[in-house]
Amino acid sequence: MRNILVLGAGKSTSYLLDYFLEKVSSEQLHLTIGDLHPEGLSKEIKEHSSCTILTLDIFQDDARQQAILASDIVVSMLPARFHYKVAEDCIAFSKHLVTASYVSEEIKAMDEKAKEKGLVFMNEIGLDPGIDHMSAMQIIDEIRSRGGEMLLFESFTGGILAPESDNNLWNYKFTWNPRNVVVAGQGGTAKFLQEGTYKYIPYHKLFRRTEFFNIEGYGRFEGYANRDSLNYREAYGLENVLTLYRGTLRRVGFSKAWNMFIELGMTADDFTIENSEGMSYREFINLFLPYSPTDSVELKLRHYLKIEQDDSMWYKLEELELFSDQKTISLANATPAQILQAILEEAWQLEENDKDMIVMYHKFGYLLNGEKLQIDANMVVLGETRTHTAMAKTVGLPVAIATLLILNKKIITPGVQIPITREVYKPILKELENYGIIFKELEVPYLGYDPESVAN
Repeated sequence: MRNILVLGAGKSTSYLLDYFLEKVSSEQLHLTIGDLHPEGLSKEIKEHSSCTILTLDIFQDDARQQAILASDIVVSMLPARFHYKVAEDCIAFSKHLVTASYVSEEIKAMDEKAKEKGLVFMNEIGLDPGIDHMSAMQIIDEIRSRGGEMLLFESFTGGILAPESDNNLWNYKFTWNPRNVVVAGQGGTAKFLQEGTYKYIPYHKLFRRTEFFNIEGYGRFEGYANRDSLNYREAYGLENVLTLYRGTLRRVGFSKAWNMFIELGMTADDFTIENSEGMSYREFINLFLPYSPTDSVELKLRHYLKIEQDDSMWYKLEELELFSDQKTISLANATPAQILQAILEEAWQLEENDKDMIVMYHKFGYLLNGEKLQIDANMVVLGETRTHTAMAKTVGLPVAIATLLILNKKIITPGVQIPITREVYKPILKELENYGIIFKELEVPYLGYDPESVAN
């Protein structure tokens, strides 16, 4: 039997674990799952004859190293900051490593050692990053194989609610790490290329500069810029394109509403509120508003944000019960961002019957035989349940598929890498089609700079 070690058993692992368990007989697999709190695993997995469950603290070196030494390949679904410990052990014990996380500088520095030992360290093999890389490179490589020259590439991904579960005014609930949603865009200026000109958006303007697009059957969406759209320019071979823009996708109206939190200062993460524990939501809101001996919190907030009582933005704030005296904060000495996250986690939980949805949209502009052409491609995946979400499916399945391909020596190029080569993306995208993860491509007139994308 070949032993796959999965470290971390959080929200994104349901489909990953199911995929491995489907293959235990045909692929002669044994699955070892290590997690600090494995009690959250389903009864089916806990009692499966091909599973070993470990209560594992990643900081306990002996236990971690023993688990890695006993494996044939390691899948780390831990928070990204913990991967380097696992990677060091994989180098020491000559084990392949697969993660869905961005390549860190610490992991990147292990490239030569991984190559020397013939190890595949596959990173960014989830949804975004992951499926976005593979689907983009497949089309870009096809365009180039026909003699086309890339002029434009735009890409947006979002995890949102499926239409039948879209039942709040924000058109949003958490389907992945809430922390990442609350602090999105912080720590740097967004940069991208548009029609040959570098563009920059500071954080305080990020959610007021959006692009809009329609996806047939699913309606209208908006996208705001990722921090660095140029990060993959070299990897994708797009050094000469005129437009390069990567962003996050939401339903129209979300970004404008989220910008209220930024204007108030509620997403700040660089200071703590000393008396936060026990504070009411209403008191928390009032911290960010001017003093007035007569005006209510509601009146001060509407004046500060320049919104009326019948404005849809106002209804969204009311829906979160932000003016409640009864709702209180349980976090001590928390940052505004931590408090906001706690408030939103209560309001934006997936209910038992809720379903999520993943939407990915690519735009490719290219020159072929003197003619400017454009391909639009999109992928829509619907979740099944609160645990088997579209997010878990699109993150976990590429990880699982890549793991088996490496184990079966179908992916053999060693070193620290992301999935942008044919050796990697062709078999993975083909297998994903069997699970309903399919891109629709459409040839459309070349638009280049779209006036609809002008900042609102």
